[in-house]
Amino acid sequence: MEKVEFIIGPCVLESKDMALDIAGKLVEDLAPFADQIDLIFKASFNKANRTSVNSFRGFSMDQGLKIFEEVKSVYNIPTLTDYHLPDQAMELASVVDYIQVPAFLCRQTDMIVAGARACQKYNRILNVKKGQFIAPHNTQTIVDKTSGIIEKSSVRLTERGTCFGYNNMIVDMASFKTMKETGVKTIYDATHSVQLPGASGSVTGAKRDQIEVLARAAVAAGADGIFMEAHPNPSESKSDATSIYELSKVKDFVEQLLSLYALRETWK
Repeated sequence: MEKVEFIIGPCVLESKDMALDIAGKLVEDLAPFADQIDLIFKASFNKANRTSVNSFRGFSMDQGLKIFEEVKSVYNIPTLTDYHLPDQAMELASVVDYIQVPAFLCRQTDMIVAGARACQKYNRILNVKKGQFIAPHNTQTIVDKTSGIIEKSSVRLTERGTCFGYNNMIVDMASFKTMKETGVKTIYDATHSVQLPGASGSVTGAKRDQIEVLARAAVAAGADGIFMEAHPNPSESKSDATSIYELSKVKDFVEQLLSLYALRETWK
């Protein structure tokens, strides 16, 4: 079985010590699966799309890059962060292994082209979150914007649910087949997909109890990898506290999902 990408970490960088602690816990807990997975540590260096202007956002890009450099140095694992302006892509890609276009910005041509050029220069991976407002087949135009700059093997699409009325998200499991027809790997975002955007007024709500069942369904439906946010104390997370997964449960959850990946191999 080809190695499965597991992109895991806190929603936002809260401190250098916490980032190192979470990365260390992930490396230790998931070491038994090292021959089955590629672990990528994720965190936003700065959250530009918070519901409230008073919400914690994180760090400057320089501060964030120093933390990512230390995580990579100490644990020798790749890292992922998102960018919110085209001008940020090149500097981030000089350090971070996966740079990510947030869902709300997935149709911004300048964002995608800047990310692709940065990935081409530094041999990185571009991960684009599928916007909650576009259909799965519309992701073909996203992939087309990277054509001629980077190979499809350097592009990821991530499914994170679709808007369903106000303050609700649903996941169309058929989307994985459709998105994979673009020729790039498709990842499932297990934690953002259960969100209830703005449902709690100044913060986002969530259906945390659906994380595991939907992730299992996504693997069965064809997801090539899993993206999820994890925190040692979810209720204390400074971002996405209602949807973030408990760090101590990650090992068992990953083991469950890997068993499904192995089973899926027998369907071919």
